[in-house]
Amino acid sequence: MRRNDALSKVVDGLSSLKLTLACLAVLMILVVACTLAQVNLGIHLAVERYIRSFLVWWVPEGSSLRIPIFPGGGLVGGLLLINLVLAQFRRLELSWRKAGLWIVHIGLALLFIGEFATAMLQVESNMAIEEGQTRNFSEDYRRMEVVVADATDPGFDSEVAIPDSLLRAGRELADTALPFKLIVRGYHENAVLSMRGPGDAPSGATMGVGAGMAFRPRSPATADNEQNTSIVLVEPVLPDGKSLGVYLLSNVLGAPQGFIHEGRSWKLALRLRQYRHPFSLTLKDFKHDRYPGTNIPKNFSSLVRLKDEAAGDDRDVLIFMNEPLRHGGLTFYQASFGKDDTLSVLQVVRNPAWTLPYVSCVLVSLGLLWHFGVMLRKSLGRLS
Repeated sequence: MRRNDALSKVVDGLSSLKLTLACLAVLMILVVACTLAQVNLGIHLAVERYIRSFLVWWVPEGSSLRIPIFPGGGLVGGLLLINLVLAQFRRLELSWRKAGLWIVHIGLALLFIGEFATAMLQVESNMAIEEGQTRNFSEDYRRMEVVVADATDPGFDSEVAIPDSLLRAGRELADTALPFKLIVRGYHENAVLSMRGPGDAPSGATMGVGAGMAFRPRSPATADNEQNTSIVLVEPVLPDGKSLGVYLLSNVLGAPQGFIHEGRSWKLALRLRQYRHPFSLTLKDFKHDRYPGTNIPKNFSSLVRLKDEAAGDDRDVLIFMNEPLRHGGLTFYQASFGKDDTLSVLQVVRNPAWTLPYVSCVLVSLGLLWHFGVMLRKSLGRLS
């Protein structure tokens, strides 16, 4: 009996209106805090720390200690979703009279589920493409990858890509396509890289251009228009334990480094993480329109040729502000430009849950119309 009473109290607390109001108040605080934090952290990092985390952490300056100071949007959103579901089944009667409120609750639940799905599944990248150029890949502007390529055949490179999530010091990386393994000797998400001076400490590299360079680790870049200078030290090691040297790789080095092993030429590089697509886009024309007599932007647009042989698709598409291209589960937005208006930067978003907010809004609207229609009919009935 006591167990049932305790469980009943927990369910009552989780489905209470007080919890609903408290969660909404905390969410409002988080939105304000996230907005203010964007000044120093940038939009992406601020959203990750305040809205898409379960706890907001404070790290004292000069310390690696992380102290939780406030519930994050993930925790509050999860509680609100549980509260919404329990309240619906405990307090709403299952009848046509209350059908509108049921639909509203289902729509709100879908909205929260959609946000959780977006946080876990959404992948953003950029496709920078010049006029006349063709691209079949996009690049993640926040993530890196080590690429090991067999460049023996000048017409074709066989690549093995290793994401930065695996680049931890001391980790051994192996792949069946490689006749050697890579040992990570160090990884820095952001650093200052320079030629080695008289008083600089050695970089740790023994081969390639890195042997004559020095670096100093620094905090990761947070602003939306900044990019990290990442550095990784890797050591190719043969199955018999023989080392082929330690190489310093960085995304700011212009050319890959490499070595020859058993007559084959191998290249090593650190670059922005790439996502290959089964279709290509060719930029035919980019336009940057301004309001007459001013430098105020009026419109950005990219005329691209979409070619997808598997889908039998070969057509021209105009991408401009608020009019993206959707193809192959990806959405291409007009994001930026450069090189005297001859280069277009498209933001590429993969979000399997992108339709859920729209479905949620439709359900909430229909539910409210149903509910107020029922209430209006009831009021009119009383007046007559």
